[in-house]
This record gives sequence, structure tokens and C-alpha cells, in this order.
Amino acid sequence: MSLPVKGTGRVSIAGLIAPRPGTPQARPRLIYRMRAHRGRTGERRGFCEADYAALFDAAHQQLAGPIVVVWDKLNTHTSAEMRRLIAARPWLTVFYLPAHAPELNPVEAVWAHMKKSLANLAIRTVDQLIALVKNRLKRMQYRPARLTGFLAKTGLDFRPP
Repeated sequence: MSLPVKGTGRVSIAGLIAPRPGTPQARPRLIYRMRAHRGRTGERRGFCEADYAALFDAAHQQLAGPIVVVWDKLNTHTSAEMRRLIAARPWLTVFYLPAHAPELNPVEAVWAHMKKSLANLAIRTVDQLIALVKNRLKRMQYRPARLTGFLAKTGLDFRPP
């Protein structure tokens, strides 16, 4: 997801919700990374494959277990470089969502909820936007019931077969 700030840059965010199947008492976690773009010429505007790999590495370290990612088919997610990075991580399994199915992606609900909370705020700089986004995401991290709701809204069954 990318949030623009008029004339000064943009903030890109990538995240995942990590439920622990089979353990009802364990709360789901929201893990995310942000990247600020301050309008420099030639600077990549979104996350690259290495940024996603770093997010997965951090999640793997934090969760201390294998990770299954259910992802949309963004070109960065399906590139040859990303396939190579995924193959180098035996603890990472990736499945792809069908095209045009954001309702199956619980992280889309996170972004929608966060954007709604930012709707009527006057933000003048990228640093202000970063501070507000971090604040909103931190609030969601401490509300596992909300994250559980975002997971439930997809209708997907996260229990192991």
C-alpha cells in the first residue's frame, strides 16, 4: 500500500497478519514495514523484492516458525527475483490469491481501516504521515480481536487440514 503526501513524497507499507492455527488462545500478530520516499528522482516508489524478503525474515524471526504467505499477484510478488528469494527460504511457503480478490486478503482490511482513521487529518510532511501511520498500526497490534475480525471477514479457514 502507498500513501501520498502532496508535493513531498510518499510512504509505502507492506504487512502481514500472522494467526497461529490450532492455538485459539494465541492472538494474531500484525507485522509490517514502512518505507518513505521523499520525491527523489529515480527512487523506486514501492517495495522491491528485497524489502519483502526482509519483512518475511523479520516475521520468521519474530514468530519462530514456518510461514505460509497467501499473496496477491502483484508483479513484484511473482517476479523471477522473488521466486528465487522464496526458494532460498525453506521455512516459507507461498500461495497466490485469484486475480481481483482483495476480499480474501485480510491485510486489505487493515489498510482500509487505517486509511479511514487518517481521512480528515491535515498532514504536511512525510515525517508526520509516518508518525500517524505507525500510531494507527501500533493501535491495531494491541487489538487482537480486530485482527481476528479481519481474518474472519475473508471467510477462509486458517486451521491446518
